[in-house]
Amino acid sequence: MCTDDKLRIRLIYSLIVLIPVGFYSKFYNGPLALWVNNSLGGLFYVVFWIFLFCLIFPRVNKNYIILWVVFVTCILEFSQLCHAPILEWIRSCFIGRTLIGNSFHWNDMLYYVLGGLVCWIWINLMERRITK
Repeated sequence: MCTDDKLRIRLIYSLIVLIPVGFYSKFYNGPLALWVNNSLGGLFYVVFWIFLFCLIFPRVNKNYIILWVVFVTCILEFSQLCHAPILEWIRSCFIGRTLIGNSFHWNDMLYYVLGGLVCWIWINLMERRITK
């Protein structure tokens, strides 16, 4: 099995764990619920997209994928300032709100960058373990 295939398997396992954790973060109602629902959820969101794109495009430089996802996520954050009818229609359901968000917060971009950093570390650790 080649290195790309081994990394893809690890990314699939990571996504299998990450997806329920990310959705749970939206419904969590314990201590620090507001922070978990909003800010920490943004970190999971970025990690999900980076892992998904790394899985789909295994030969693309992971650093480019990380930078691109963080950039697009920040653009989506700014789009939350726009209340065009089509965007409001998308936001009217849970999946739409989950995908494009519904309220702009400057500090969310910090969590997007942190999500990119977490992915960079996580993917590098997975690649190192594969090449040992």
